Amino acid sequence: MGLEKLHPFDSGKWGKVIHFLKEEKLISDGSIVEAREATEEDLLVVHTKRYLNRLKWSVVVATITEIPPLLCLPNFLVQRRVLRPLRTQTGGTIMAGKLAVDRGWAINVGGGFHHCSSDKGGGFCAYADITLAIKFLFERVEGISRATIIDLDAHQGNGHERDFLDDRRVFIMDVYNRYIYPGDGYAKRAIQRKVELDWGTEDDEYLQKVELHSEGALNEVRPDIIVYNAGTDVLDGDPLGGLAISPQGIIRRDEIVFRAARRRGIPILMVTSGGYQKKTARIIADSIINLRRQGLIGGNEDGEVAEECVGGVPLMMSSSDSSPSSVSTGPAPNTI
Repeated sequence: MGLEKLHPFDSGKWGKVIHFLKEEKLISDGSIVEAREATEEDLLVVHTKRYLNRLKWSVVVATITEIPPLLCLPNFLVQRRVLRPLRTQTGGTIMAGKLAVDRGWAINVGGGFHHCSSDKGGGFCAYADITLAIKFLFERVEGISRATIIDLDAHQGNGHERDFLDDRRVFIMDVYNRYIYPGDGYAKRAIQRKVELDWGTEDDEYLQKVELHSEGALNEVRPDIIVYNAGTDVLDGDPLGGLAISPQGIIRRDEIVFRAARRRGIPILMVTSGGYQKKTARIIADSIINLRRQGLIGGNEDGEVAEECVGGVPLMMSSSDSSPSSVSTGPAPNTI
């Protein structure tokens, strides 16, 4: 239907990441299984019934995704082409949270809908997958009672911040361009480590702040799980991010966060969030490759990344490795 041409997101990003990882032989087609779409019961762990009912109106989805032509489509098409892929990626993030606890780490190639809260969507984000993943772990996994969110997307993560505003179990570090969407002052009250960046911030300053505050956050409170929102909209030239980070800077950033988690033995779940240039898929893949080369994510005896992939292409990969990854991808969702 051409919906992917109506917004700035590269809707093929997730599939491209998987393609690049296959080219590098980090993953294979060996065990591909369809992931489970988040059900209404799953979503109600966080979302209000009223909010989910509002998504049955195309005008609401058009506003959230910033795709005005959706106004003209019957909702069953909007559900099929827009919301179902988002629900599958949301289910992927939930599943990846459990995998991270079980295996030490997980990477969901997708997800990171950090502008959506329990009762409000926005900024291309219709489901609060970060909040859901953490709530599922708190409620259903023994021994998980504290979480730290490290949000390094170029935009403030106001969705999860609103959801956890009064929840002392969740520590939030957020590094973002102070001048761009959403500018949610109320949500900022939830941020324990707030790092506001100026237009055009470059690698040296950015990486110094990321390392300083990641280490500080994890020293201040030791969580049972880290949720890392690894948006690539910090990339120089991104039409929405307004920062000037190089591809190598993004790769180094991800390494800093994973190394901090690995050093402390804390499970980490990464989601990929925003990124609005065609080259972001290559950068994400290169970052995952670097994490493998640095020994920060596991592989099997053949050197291939052992995957338990969850997501929406559909794609799920698994092996018996003691520390596999979870990688998910989705067909044309909109996310920041």
